[in-house]
Amino acid sequence: MLLKFCGAAGTVTGSCYWVQTDRCQFLVDCGMFQGSKTLKELNYGAFPFDPSEIDFLLVTHAHIDHSGLIPKLVKQGFNGPVFATEGTFDLLSYMLPDSAYIQESEVERLNRRNVQRGKAPVEPMYSRADVDLALKAFSKVAYETWREVGEGVRARFWNAGHILGAASIEVEIATGQRDRRVCRLLFSGDIGPEHKLFHPDPEAPDNFDYVCCESTYGGREREDVTAERRRAILAHEVKAALKRGGNLLIPVFAVERTQELLLDLTVLFDSGELPKVPVFLDSPLAIKATGAFEKNADALEDIAQVPDLFRRPNIRFTESVEQSKMIGRFAGGAIIMAGSGMCDAGRIRHHLKHNLWRGDATVLLVGYQAPGTLGSLLARGVPAVKIQGEDLRVKATIRQIDVYSGHADGGQLLAWLKDRLPVKSAIFLTHGEEEALEALRDGLEKEGVPAERIIVPQLDDVVDLLAGDGKVEFRPVPHRLPRESLRGRDWHNELAELSLDLRERLEQAPDDKARGVILRRLKRALEGEEQHKGRH
Repeated sequence: MLLKFCGAAGTVTGSCYWVQTDRCQFLVDCGMFQGSKTLKELNYGAFPFDPSEIDFLLVTHAHIDHSGLIPKLVKQGFNGPVFATEGTFDLLSYMLPDSAYIQESEVERLNRRNVQRGKAPVEPMYSRADVDLALKAFSKVAYETWREVGEGVRARFWNAGHILGAASIEVEIATGQRDRRVCRLLFSGDIGPEHKLFHPDPEAPDNFDYVCCESTYGGREREDVTAERRRAILAHEVKAALKRGGNLLIPVFAVERTQELLLDLTVLFDSGELPKVPVFLDSPLAIKATGAFEKNADALEDIAQVPDLFRRPNIRFTESVEQSKMIGRFAGGAIIMAGSGMCDAGRIRHHLKHNLWRGDATVLLVGYQAPGTLGSLLARGVPAVKIQGEDLRVKATIRQIDVYSGHADGGQLLAWLKDRLPVKSAIFLTHGEEEALEALRDGLEKEGVPAERIIVPQLDDVVDLLAGDGKVEFRPVPHRLPRESLRGRDWHNELAELSLDLRERLEQAPDDKARGVILRRLKRALEGEEQHKGRH
């Protein structure tokens, strides 16, 4: 019985686990890689398994880094059922078509550039037709109810407290062995924080052979804020942005962050704490996701005291491209919420292009920014960025708050894992940056978990789940990327930064003669590198 870490191992995105038993093969999640170009290129490559041999798929939640490659899986031969909660299916009914649209649009722009550069055209990972086929394969499951999902395999979904429909998935697999009839696994998905808006606290059973746990915020502690404190923090940021005179741009994740911000803004408007300035939700996907939240309102917490959920006269939902373009008429005094939350795609890039260079504008980051994304560069305070091929000086004020996170912090992750102890064989720590993984590993060791039972796998690692003797046995397999390529920024990021630095130096040079000196020095450095390579 084998477990392969096909994503979110050694990196934060692309969650995907492949399990092979003596009777079937299945996946837990099939997510898209995000972040650096090196990582995103994996989305276009071959899966590290044969899609046509996969019998079924279990999905923890709707975020694209856990679900975004499901249509590609179908396109390449998978024809089994996809098991997910009703909330996850409702969200993916909007999110996967939106993902296909974004890919088709981006590939169309890329191919126009490829024609000019003499390069061959590329195809999107999947189309809307592939999405339609994938959605037909879904089978909805209820929380805390066993479901026979494949031959010798049953699964049970537990509330993860992360987003609408999110689940940790308990899996029992028949082993065919007399002394160990079943192998019990738990896949955490993404764990939400305690006392999160809309959702109850995460829960799951114990007594497992293996636990695969996310580590996004390992070692990082957040202030435990009340709803009143969270709204006070938001009100402070909004007032400061409006005082600067420009627009306030909030890159938002379509699911959960958007709805949390809308709810808090409506409360602040209703109480008079904030002036009723124009608010634009400029994301067709976020608008549709908000409809899914309204549909599932009966299952949500913390909303009884707010009438007409998410709707106010000054809050405008802009779906069409024409409506989106009209927002550009506002030079200041407006709140613009648009996707994506990490600024890597979507309409937020258009608004950033028109506002980042303004000294009176503000960008408020409210969610996790994966290494290598435009959002992470802004959070680092880079002086310039490139958007749609254009170099932009960052003169806007960049702010970041951490009170809307959908992830448990380090202490909450550790507490969640403690409630699962003892784990008989191993805990696999995934879905985290290197520092977060190490911090969570250290925390578990301090709780008495033996170091050899805490494993930080790398992308494409394969382990034998029935090796025996309580040891984790790795199988020798090829890996798609070396370990160092999975961390943070890649050469694409470094090239973009070098290009911006070079342009700045050239612009600051006093005259053309000085610019020529800079360029000649750079050319000599490149020639010296070539000569050095030739000698070795």
